[in-house]
Amino acid sequence: MPATIALIAHDAKKDDIVNFARKHAPLLGRYRLIATANTGERIASETGLNIEKVAAGSMGGDVQIAAEVVTGNIIAVIFLVESFYVQPYEPNVQTILQICQVHNVAIATNLATAEAIASSLAKTLVAHLIYNPVSGQGNAEQELALIRELLEPHLHLQIHFTEPEVDPATLAEEAIATKADIIIASGGDGTVSAVAGALIGSGIPLGIIPRGTANAFAVSLGIPRLLPIRNACQIILANHTRTVDAARCNNLPMILLAGIGYEAATVEKASRELKDRWGAMAYIMAGWQLLDQSVLFDTEIETEEGKKYNFQATAITIANAAPPTSVLAQGAGQVIFDDGLLDLTIATPENKLEAVSAMLRMFGAAITKTEFEHKNVFHGQVKYLKLSTNPPQKVVVDGEIIGTTPIEVECIPGGLTVLAPKA
Repeated sequence: MPATIALIAHDAKKDDIVNFARKHAPLLGRYRLIATANTGERIASETGLNIEKVAAGSMGGDVQIAAEVVTGNIIAVIFLVESFYVQPYEPNVQTILQICQVHNVAIATNLATAEAIASSLAKTLVAHLIYNPVSGQGNAEQELALIRELLEPHLHLQIHFTEPEVDPATLAEEAIATKADIIIASGGDGTVSAVAGALIGSGIPLGIIPRGTANAFAVSLGIPRLLPIRNACQIILANHTRTVDAARCNNLPMILLAGIGYEAATVEKASRELKDRWGAMAYIMAGWQLLDQSVLFDTEIETEEGKKYNFQATAITIANAAPPTSVLAQGAGQVIFDDGLLDLTIATPENKLEAVSAMLRMFGAAITKTEFEHKNVFHGQVKYLKLSTNPPQKVVVDGEIIGTTPIEVECIPGGLTVLAPKA
């Protein structure tokens, strides 16, 4: 449930609460707002703010708001009170005062205290957490409880759950519209990539709480594998930002890499059942089984300058960022995610022995971060390319099959702001 502010006013104070809401509309617009019926109607019509209206005060709307305080949804109540001429049908301030006192929720009963709450809220960061409950192998409810325990004392945390029919990018766009201070993606690389894609060019920092199978982007940024949720939350609270590159592949966001041929087949073969059972090992197992099935395919690459190159390959990787375990991206020994370039690695082994040799050499280069030479591996760097194959090959982008070649890939230098450890 998003962090919520409740707005109530006695009849004689409705002009005051409307003026208060108008003055602080940019601040209030970052939160979920609820109000008793008549107060909410006036605020909505005169300020344009989105207000969820409960019953009128005379019909128990104050009790409905008190119930939301009890459930822990409300962070502040603004209840402007008429001290001397309260009508019998108007809401009773004592009910709300008592509930807020018991549950330690800030409440303002006049404009001075309302301004104090507004000033405090203006200094508190609002973070939107986009949470994929089906990611990884852990207990999603327990993991969310831990995240809330770690973050909520320091941030106003608004939680949105992904669903099969709700794209994480849509949730991110809605959070951007509310002028969120931070947007956090918690799930696997697919969830992180979708949220990051919506944030490209926004300047809003992306926080990552890795809970997927590979968590490749988190590893690339240096978020520790040990106690990933605790460490990721500490990194978010440290509020250290880095500007990194992003990319688009066929107009889809790409923060990690695009794989053609062998890598796409490996991702496709590593089923959800296999990942649930073996975790990241599922990709290694699937890849090993496919080594004997790799076949050469004809490829044409066209660069930004219009130059064309033709060759045969069994695997092609175009990487924006990649950890050492993304072996096929390591043609140069490491992928630098803030150099304004994409790393192109082309593998051309003709048999299993050559494939194993090339991958071992690339993995070793990735560990030592050194360049290497191998007769079956070519590496280059580009800002943009078009790639076509014959026959068409499946394409995987950030762990998701997106279709088949041809593809068009473009780097977006400095396109994404992330919360990450210092370099």
